[in-house]
Formats: sequence, C-alpha cells, structure tokens
Amino acid sequence: MYDSQVYHSTFVDGEGITKACGCPLLPLKSHIRGPAPVSDQATTDIIDEAITFFRANVFFKNFDIQSPADKLLIYLTFYINVALKRLEGCRTLAEGTKAVINLGLEDVPVPGEPGFPFPGLFPLPGSKQEAELLRNYLKQIREETSGRLLSVAYRPNGTPNKWWLAFAKRKFINTIAL
Repeated sequence: MYDSQVYHSTFVDGEGITKACGCPLLPLKSHIRGPAPVSDQATTDIIDEAITFFRANVFFKNFDIQSPADKLLIYLTFYINVALKRLEGCRTLAEGTKAVINLGLEDVPVPGEPGFPFPGLFPLPGSKQEAELLRNYLKQIREETSGRLLSVAYRPNGTPNKWWLAFAKRKFINTIAL
C-alpha cells in the first residue's frame, strides 16, 4: 500500500519560543496587533507554510505530529478550510473580504471550550492568563491568515480563483468545517 507523507512544518526548533497550551507562539510577518513576535518580512512564517501546504495536506485523513509547530499547522489548515467554505459563495473580492472579516469577528475558542475543533490537540490551559494568551494569538493568526488567503483565493481582477475555492469541499482529517 502506498504510504504518503503530509507536509510538516519546518519550525521544529522550539527553543526560545513562548508556548501557550503547548502551542508555540511563532513569529509572524504581520501588521496586526497581538502577542506574536514580529518576523522578518523576507522569511517564511507558519502562515506561509499553511497556505503553501494546504492543497496537499487537506487530502490526508491522518497527520503524524512531529513537532509542536505541526499542531499549529493542523489548526491553520482547518481554519483555511473554514475560511474557504465562507468564501465559496462570494463572487467578488469585496464579498469575500466581508465574509472573512465576519469570520474574524467570531469568538475564538481555546482548548477545553465548546467549539474548539480538535480536542486533545493542545493541552488545556493552566490558567486564565494562558487561555487569553492563546486566544489572542489564535485571533491574530486567523486574521493574518484570512488576509493572505484572499490574495490567493481571488485573482488580481477580483474574481474567484476556482483552483483554490474548489478545495472548500474537502474535509481535513475527516473533520467537517462549519
């Protein structure tokens, strides 16, 4: 039987990286305020990896976690799937922007709260401060991912890119995105 490998994160060295609930708070190339350290614009960050690997990783039903960054990659892959589902009916970039802004305004659950997509992926928060740190990081990373996703899900003329939006129909790790 053919055994395929998922694409794993290259951020395997977690030394010096703050964690919340076992989730590494990796640096981001972001202008959005939040707890993430700022990364150099010329380097690849976890969001770049998630978007680059999404169309391959979404086909897998299993994901062998090799580093804490892989857990964040799983979370982002699922979030991209959710965002693409929201963009599915949007015929223009303006409609798509409105849809992902509304998605960004939704509450961001953390492990142990209803609505968190992967119970057991991250340990439960040890304190209210840890839960808020993770919530703020996930909110920041979701907002940044949404913005970057729009640039690939829509062509420069504002029309949908069918080669991206077709992936809204896929289930990632047998989980249905709402």
